Amino acid sequence: MKYGCIAERLGHSFSREIHGMIGGYEYELCEIAPEALDEFMKKRDFLGINVTIPYKRDVIPYLSHIDEAAEKMGAVNTIVNKNGELYGYNTDYFGMRDLIARAGIELSGKKTLILGTGGTSHMANILARDLGAREVLRVSRTGREGAVTYEEAYARHTDADVIINTTPSGMYPSHTEEAPIDISRFERAEAVVDAVYNPQRTRLVSEARKRGVNAVGGLYMLVAQAVYASEHFLETKYPASMADEIYKKLSRRKENIVLTGMPGSGKSTIGRRIAENTGRRFFDTDAIFVSKYGDISKFFAEHGEGEFRLREAEIVRQTAIESECVIATGGGVVLRDDNVDALKRNGRIYFIDRPLSWLTPTRDRPLASDAESIRKRYYERHDRYISTSDVVISPPTDSKNKTARLIEQEHMK
Repeated sequence: MKYGCIAERLGHSFSREIHGMIGGYEYELCEIAPEALDEFMKKRDFLGINVTIPYKRDVIPYLSHIDEAAEKMGAVNTIVNKNGELYGYNTDYFGMRDLIARAGIELSGKKTLILGTGGTSHMANILARDLGAREVLRVSRTGREGAVTYEEAYARHTDADVIINTTPSGMYPSHTEEAPIDISRFERAEAVVDAVYNPQRTRLVSEARKRGVNAVGGLYMLVAQAVYASEHFLETKYPASMADEIYKKLSRRKENIVLTGMPGSGKSTIGRRIAENTGRRFFDTDAIFVSKYGDISKFFAEHGEGEFRLREAEIVRQTAIESECVIATGGGVVLRDDNVDALKRNGRIYFIDRPLSWLTPTRDRPLASDAESIRKRYYERHDRYISTSDVVISPPTDSKNKTARLIEQEHMK
């Protein structure tokens, strides 16, 4: 391996794609078991590597040189092999610094809570102090290492101005429904920074934004630290705009294209065509329901709409945690706030605003099986479709191919 990333688990990593967009070298993902780390580091069979959980501290004894920032933080995420001597750096610090600056978040004079006590938490603690935070407190479940507990944070520190999450709460694939704190209890909070980058908008970020809080996820931090790491690998300097350009491309690529709209608006057909044109995976929540539970109209008749909506919501949650997909939703998915929240964590919602005159009833849609039912649903739901969407697509013609192309173009803006 010449360049790559080492960790115990890397199934969720975007690093190969990011370094591929930086260009000029091959970059590999290398999962290493804890008992194999010693042999790997002593062998030194690489030119440059990134290091992530859980080895950011474990690699330090193998280094001949460590830069001031990494030494200060006691954690290394970038190692360069220079003629057999290993040099360690920490570019996470600069990645989070750039994320905070890009989001327009001010830490100077602010009371800041940092959730978690791992290596990223220690880095964020130093960064917050370097940026002039008035008071910095680390928060953990146990309260060890000088941290306060979450109970203490709720009891005594709800006046915090800035909250930085460095825990895995909210992370794909097993923690996406979690939030590390109840943001509603921090009424003075003006900013949230979440180091989690997948999904792009964690539950914490989503709930903070609903309250008018300036909240950002960690994808830009991931990109920026990779650019800084690559500069160390190749002993070069990239244009200041590189991180922005890569972030915009990666964000759109990873973000799901979610289609909402009336029954009969063409979501499934349009979604398949977008998936074929872009190489994305395609999911149809109605089709998944049928494969699991059988005919929708029959299910409605036997179990009622309430039971249908519960099972539909579970399908939405399971589908929405994926990335780089096209998701065609059932006509009533937007009626539940939890469905919309789940879909927006890693997706952009496009409402296909097909005119009522173009909608055709079919018997497999229990709430839109005739013209009168279609008309009634249309007027009941139209405002909801608009209010829950990120983009309203008004098809210029009845052509589903043209509508698909229109959505593809809009998504890449």
